[in-house]
Amino acid sequence: MNSNFSRRIAPASAALLLALLLPTTVFAQCGSASWYALTSKTASGERMNPAAMTAAHRSLPFGTKLKVVNSRNGKAVVVRINDRGPFVRGRILDLSKAAAAKLDFIRAGHTKVCLEQMK
Repeated sequence: MNSNFSRRIAPASAALLLALLLPTTVFAQCGSASWYALTSKTASGERMNPAAMTAAHRSLPFGTKLKVVNSRNGKAVVVRINDRGPFVRGRILDLSKAAAAKLDFIRAGHTKVCLEQMK
């Protein structure tokens, strides 16, 4: 086998292997999140259910699933985007009451979180 050929292929194969084995994040963001528990219609047209694992984000497509990690305690939950918001300056996400309860920040009202899009 031509050694010049194998030297060119090996790095490309290694890069491909790493790309397949390492999880890639499509979207990641950190900031402040709050929660809400209305029962009105959401921007996606479905009724807001405070017991569901849902959230509002300003720009992510409806149906996007996010892993949300509470930066203060390490607790995590997976939510589905079904609404637009938050409309409070400095906040990146509004969570349903159930999601906020799992992240353990109901009493505080808001917390620092990091978001990662699920594949």
